[in-house]
Amino acid sequence: MPRPSFDLDPAHTAFVVSECQNGTVGPSTTLPQLALAAAPVLPVIARLARAARKTGVPVVHLTYVPALGNRSSNRNAPLMARTSTQTDAWTAGHGAGQVVDEIGVESGDLVLPRHTGMSPTHNTELFALLRNIGVTSVLLAGVSLNVAIPVATTELADEGFQVVIARDAVAGTPVEHGESMLRHTLRYLAAITTADEVIATWS
Repeated sequence: MPRPSFDLDPAHTAFVVSECQNGTVGPSTTLPQLALAAAPVLPVIARLARAARKTGVPVVHLTYVPALGNRSSNRNAPLMARTSTQTDAWTAGHGAGQVVDEIGVESGDLVLPRHTGMSPTHNTELFALLRNIGVTSVLLAGVSLNVAIPVATTELADEGFQVVIARDAVAGTPVEHGESMLRHTLRYLAAITTADEVIATWS
């Protein structure tokens, strides 16, 4: 399949970062293997975030912060059931829900937490928010290539957004599975590129 072209016009693009928070890929991770796989990716996401801010592209951080003493979390998915006791203490002010320092949150960034669900985008304000600010293309980064990135890519595409993924700004576990997801699934849903190519486009 030929490589699709993509349009990341800063006036109509948002940089959306999925679940790069302390409790997922940071020091208080509940998923240590994922945090290990994501370690080399975080500096790349940070570079993209800096370039986005400099170019005027809004940076949106999608985080997971359960509510009501973690009663908001669904338990039907095995992953959520397995990690639910580890997230009982997570609240809006808890460190686990904060974006990792390697990427950071700066003035003008938006942090959009969700309180339930496996998908980082489903039933959130993201789609309406992006449309309201004139976004038609989304540069998607973060974790994981196992669940959140494929789900978010599908939902964004179904909602009419062009999705672009920098392959060196996403991670999954094991690493070879993430590479397989990019090659055999995500390239049918999004344009796959690299951080350097994105930054060159914005330059």
